[in-house]
Amino acid sequence: MADIAMLDDNNFEEVTKSGVTLVDFFAEWCGPCRTIAPVLEGVAKELSGQVQFGKLDIDKSHVTAKAHHVTSVPTLILYKDGEEVNRLVGLRDAAAIKDFATSTK
Repeated sequence: MADIAMLDDNNFEEVTKSGVTLVDFFAEWCGPCRTIAPVLEGVAKELSGQVQFGKLDIDKSHVTAKAHHVTSVPTLILYKDGEEVNRLVGLRDAAAIKDFATSTK
């Protein structure tokens, strides 16, 4: 998972403040989150150098999850220079995630 940064309440803003970043808000107990993880890893490798990828565990970083109004998982939020530009909720395939990740260009 080298292409996907682990985010938390302490580093979230620093990582997302510049460029395009796709953040996967997930929970360890979430079945669909476990299903989407390898799909995200593949897309992250494919888009390496174009889009940053991060994961944030909502149970360990509930302050950030609440601040970004994440109420269900998996939730994918696309940020550009620290601002939310798009959001997907629920399980998606690789093509949909790739289209989503590149939707700001």
